[in-house]
Amino acid sequence: MKIYSSWQGLPPEAMGAAVALGNFDGVHKGHEAVLRALHAARPDLKRGVLSFEPHPREFFRPQDPAFRLTLAAERAVALDGVGVDFLYEIPFDAAFAHLTADQFVTEVLHEGLGARHLACGADFAFGHRRGVPQLADGQGPISSTRIRRLLQDGYPERAAALLGRAHVIRGEVAHGDERGRTIGFPTANIALGRHLEPLRGVYAVSAVIDGVPVKGVANIGLRPTVGGTESRLEVHFFDYEGDLYGRELSVALHRFLREEQKFESFAALKAQIDQDAAKARALLDVSGPKTA
Repeated sequence: MKIYSSWQGLPPEAMGAAVALGNFDGVHKGHEAVLRALHAARPDLKRGVLSFEPHPREFFRPQDPAFRLTLAAERAVALDGVGVDFLYEIPFDAAFAHLTADQFVTEVLHEGLGARHLACGADFAFGHRRGVPQLADGQGPISSTRIRRLLQDGYPERAAALLGRAHVIRGEVAHGDERGRTIGFPTANIALGRHLEPLRGVYAVSAVIDGVPVKGVANIGLRPTVGGTESRLEVHFFDYEGDLYGRELSVALHRFLREEQKFESFAALKAQIDQDAAKARALLDVSGPKTA
């Protein structure tokens, strides 16, 4: 998949595609339905996605808590995985926000992208007439909002059913306080950044490191036992001893094990982590998630 950061000055080979419009946060099954409809309507054309960075909500409401399911890099991986040929990742700034609908269609879609067919979800802001009805299941429409709520309620496995894959938090491994090493559980520490914060607590997780699937147990939260003040993801990978500092990892959440809690001592914390790790191992061995 080719990624372009502007609609202007595109090479001829990047123009003339069938284009899906939207934020595509999460790249869930509803988004995949839009892409299938796009391809079914014009199977002769390359498939493109026009999306935005940052998300318009981040631009208009920067004071809101972080809410993104996928940041740019992970969204691109997911779109590539469902067969998209071109990603037009348009910078959403003040100038773009002031485009009228007519300007958007004329300047961006027609003159810029040379789009030959359009599709979007029913809730796309510009409301183009080729909107695709939302995909739904027994609980209602499949949407990014619904997936966010499931993660905030501690149901990553239900979120995964709507995403079509496990929810992933992606970021650079940073140095922490290294207390985990002192109790036999070294961790990879990843800031949540602009990611949505799932329910604080302990999770069974997995990742792929150097092409090898690894499993682990993770905590998302403030780490009250050590007086933490910033919520982050801390992952202990089973049977792994490599140096991960400075590397970018995608950590998949599979099952929520328990809520975050404060312990009276490091001994009590270690005893609980022993239990958490055993439970995570058992769950992952049974359910079989081996990759992010």
